[in-house]
Amino acid sequence: MLPDGILERPSISVADPASSKKRVLEQAARLLAAAGPEPEAEQIFERLLERERLGSTGLAGGVALPHARMPGIEASHGAFLRLADAVEFDALDGQPVDLVFALLVPEDATEEHLQLLGRLASMFNDPLLCERLRDAEAEEALAILTGHSTTHAA
Repeated sequence: MLPDGILERPSISVADPASSKKRVLEQAARLLAAAGPEPEAEQIFERLLERERLGSTGLAGGVALPHARMPGIEASHGAFLRLADAVEFDALDGQPVDLVFALLVPEDATEEHLQLLGRLASMFNDPLLCERLRDAEAEEALAILTGHSTTHAA
């Protein structure tokens, strides 16, 4: 699961209405910006878009992992979106995307960036995890992604 502090409840949107790749990246930028006072959503959006121009971050199985390195931040953080309707994302398998995990890392954190992307790709390669996320509300999605239960076991 994800390291502590990478994902917080305010950075999760379920049944998100974003209806295009650009809108998904804009919404991801807003959620990432909510994690702290700097940087602003527009700066994050530009970085995500810049990275996307290098090649799609759409994987297979309805998953995309947009990511960027950002000057001026101290720690990595992420945002999770489950889209109300899947959108075209130029994914590897040509299928539309409905699960998006956006990642922002400090500009000089190259090794951490690669490790986090590897961990995310591995997590989202699990069809069971993806199905659970597709049915989850925000609190449950947070628990699934972080491995921290928000309720007591029955």
